[in-house]
Amino acid sequence: MGTAAGGGSGQPPPTDRTPEERRREQRGWYVYDFAITVFSTSVLTVFLGPYLTEVARAAADAHGYVHPLGIPVRAGSFFSYAVSASVLLSVLVMPLAAAVADRTGRKKPVLALFAYLGAAATTGLFFLNGDRYLLGGALLIVANVSYGSSVVVYNAFLPQIAEPEERDTVSSRGWAAGYVAGSLVLVANLALFLNHDSFGVSKGAAVRICMASAGLWWAVFAIVPLLRLRDRPLVGTDGSASIGQGWRQLVATARELRHYPLTLSFLVAYLVYNDGVQTVISQASLYGSQQLGLSQTTLIAAVLLVQVLAVAGALLLGRLARRYGAKRTLLGSLVAWTATVSAGFFLPPGRPAWFFVLAAAIGMVMGGSQALSRSLFSHLVPVGKEAEYFAVYQVSDRGTSWLGPLLFGLAYQLTGDYRYAIISLVVFFAVGFALLVRVPVERAVAAVGRSEPGLI
Repeated sequence: MGTAAGGGSGQPPPTDRTPEERRREQRGWYVYDFAITVFSTSVLTVFLGPYLTEVARAAADAHGYVHPLGIPVRAGSFFSYAVSASVLLSVLVMPLAAAVADRTGRKKPVLALFAYLGAAATTGLFFLNGDRYLLGGALLIVANVSYGSSVVVYNAFLPQIAEPEERDTVSSRGWAAGYVAGSLVLVANLALFLNHDSFGVSKGAAVRICMASAGLWWAVFAIVPLLRLRDRPLVGTDGSASIGQGWRQLVATARELRHYPLTLSFLVAYLVYNDGVQTVISQASLYGSQQLGLSQTTLIAAVLLVQVLAVAGALLLGRLARRYGAKRTLLGSLVAWTATVSAGFFLPPGRPAWFFVLAAAIGMVMGGSQALSRSLFSHLVPVGKEAEYFAVYQVSDRGTSWLGPLLFGLAYQLTGDYRYAIISLVVFFAVGFALLVRVPVERAVAAVGRSEPGLI
């Protein structure tokens, strides 16, 4: 197994700890999903898209355009473009964070840095009002880049805290914990939003409080994994790192990836289908509010339904993976995604019942497809390169894909109709399925020198 130039080193496997110590570390690891999923659900999925769009429309000219950096942009497309911009910046930041984490072996400080930077930016959304659409876009970019960078390092702990045969279960439990948090906070959000007059705040202030509370939640619960997870000592390096060394390691890893073509094949498939998943997550509320004319209350309730069912879906698909294999189960979830997004094109406006049906379908496949992708990839990573390889993986993970939001925004920019924007996402699931079905997972696991975990 090769190592990257200027870095790359072996790290102790999960067996360096007793079973009880490993379980304690796993429980701490779950809590970071519990901390960050609230940003994904309350901020990206529910509130920020519709709210930032209204703020942008308040700043728009007579033709409905805003002009960030002098570029004419439909106010209805600004949020989608801001998501894409955050991912383009993530492409630069996340691999660097991962390379430094791997080179030094100090994943926890890197995790803490981006966790609290993201939490601060999210809390800052409380000040998004009036026509400050540029402030909203800037805070979104900082929060989403930090979110993605922290998740790179968080995911990289998975091969170190779980044996190969445990990873589907551990990954699924992490996702389930996140969706539990998302559900709890959305219930509180819904109570505040529906009763904002009773609390003496306006509807807009209630939305800003809900978004800011997600940042506070993130900051508080990030403490638990930072206390329970532990950094592993590196072997064969002095543990020093600089920005230059980090980039040299990243370049070397990119070259090394050519020696693992099967891992690369999985990454390409994942990048494609996950673009579709992330765009549905980040743009669904925008579609529901702007195209279907649904109220904010309906959208919150629908996303709450997604969170509740995603817990069951993540655990169910985890069980199916143990019986039928992660790859087969993941392929089945992509078929379900294709059918669900296609059905979204035909939803009638002003009919929330059908939107709830669509939300239920999304919930059942969302958590499981993401959890299985993460655990499957953990088997395809060379030992000692976890954060570095998960950086590449994370480039297209939750809320950080850019092709999907860009296509979504362009479709609306050109047609003025969100239905064409939503149906354009089918291509990501269809192409992703075609690419994934060609990946021989057992051979890919053997190629990176890891042990065969059984039926995957």
